[in-house]
Amino acid sequence: MYTVSHFINGQIVTGGRGMSPIYNPATGEQIGQAELATPEITESAIAAGKAAYPGWSQTSLGRRTAIMFNFRELLKAHTDELAAIVTREHGKVLSDAAGEVGRGLDVIEYMCGIPELLKGEYTMQASSGLDVYSFREPLGVCGGVTPFNFPVMCPMWMAPVAIACGNTFVLKPAKADPSASMLIAALWKEAGLPDGVFNVVQGDRHVVQVLETHPDIRSLSFVGSTPVGKELHEIGTAHGKRVQAMSGAKNHGIVLADADLDFAAANTVAAAFGAAGERCMALPVICVEEAAADQFLDLVIAKTKAVKVADGTTPDADMGAIITRDDRDRIEQIVTEAEQAGAKVLLDGRGWRPADRPNGFFTGPTILDEVTLDMRAYVEEIFGPVLVVLRIKNLDEGIELIRNNPYGNGAAIFTSSGESARRFMRAIPVGMIGVNVPIPVPVAYHSFGGWQDSFFGESHIYGPEGVKFFTEAKVVTQRWPQPKAESSKATFHFAGASQGTN
Repeated sequence: MYTVSHFINGQIVTGGRGMSPIYNPATGEQIGQAELATPEITESAIAAGKAAYPGWSQTSLGRRTAIMFNFRELLKAHTDELAAIVTREHGKVLSDAAGEVGRGLDVIEYMCGIPELLKGEYTMQASSGLDVYSFREPLGVCGGVTPFNFPVMCPMWMAPVAIACGNTFVLKPAKADPSASMLIAALWKEAGLPDGVFNVVQGDRHVVQVLETHPDIRSLSFVGSTPVGKELHEIGTAHGKRVQAMSGAKNHGIVLADADLDFAAANTVAAAFGAAGERCMALPVICVEEAAADQFLDLVIAKTKAVKVADGTTPDADMGAIITRDDRDRIEQIVTEAEQAGAKVLLDGRGWRPADRPNGFFTGPTILDEVTLDMRAYVEEIFGPVLVVLRIKNLDEGIELIRNNPYGNGAAIFTSSGESARRFMRAIPVGMIGVNVPIPVPVAYHSFGGWQDSFFGESHIYGPEGVKFFTEAKVVTQRWPQPKAESSKATFHFAGASQGTN
């Protein structure tokens, strides 16, 4: 048993109003506990960020860049250690956990170019003797609330962007797998980041309530469910904060008859069951053109049967355990309800447990056919290894399904037709689209974000929009008149620049 505490102003801080258990999902055993911060502890982290902000915001871009490079090298060097922590507390396989660290590194590498990203614009002689230029400045103390499914990657989507831009940051990680955040905090300090610039507060909704209402928090970044994201956006904006809330999803894929079916099947299986389906960019719904449905499903079933489900530390494992027993039971109950309502279970993962981990929070991959649009299996974000199959007559029917879905995170199409792909990408109301790519998470120099009930806010996360989110613009209009010159006389009326005055 170990205890995970808070990291505030460069130090580990203990205390709270209770403990939250930490489990190893593969064994079902409690292995640790996380302290739940009191409002006072959360406020002390915000105060540390506020005290550090004046110095950090005025730190040169060269120094900020040097620290980002240092942090990047340290995170890379500790990839295996971070992956082991994630696998122990989350349950995903080691290779996937290491890949998560790699996606976080991508964002850090992008932010190493912060001097270029913060360059403004300059217009000389906009009017007679008058110049205009713009630049961006940081906001202040920024908050981040991250989910259990990516305890390294999601904080890296937020904190490096905010910090490189000159802000300070308070992170509230998920209480189910909080240990990675503490190692990240230690690496920031080792990289040379001043105390108070990056702080970690362990806890639950009580910490979030402080972050979304505290007057010294200028912005909130969130990744999680739609109900929580919507509420956080409403409360945060009502208290004058910028909010970017990446929320739930029900991503659809379309497989047309002209697609490479073996390729599409392999990628569908990987996207549906990788990370046990516990990712907002998973592909839980596949819409197959009827002309190819039977052949495609035969391939999917065969490839799914080959998926190895095991303890995440098993070298050749493809899929690990579910984060909690309750989540596992909820997933299996949704499958049962669908079957009772008439869905056909092509492959049943309910009740599956590894022989060497009988008490772990496991369920096997499940494939449901003949699902109707009113079933819970289709309506809800299952967040588990369940693939829902819908048969469609043509591309137009598939597009209509996606258009009628309230979520708009990601979608994918498998086809060999450029015309079909182009029509698809222009017609659907989602933020991220894959063409023969099942999980279209953008690279770090583009921005991640959905539409509709998958996102609440204005600026998407990381990339160019992330830099915009964590800064605000200033425009300076300046003139340096010659003493006693005719041009120094003031006017009492507006005139355009083309008329020689301002």
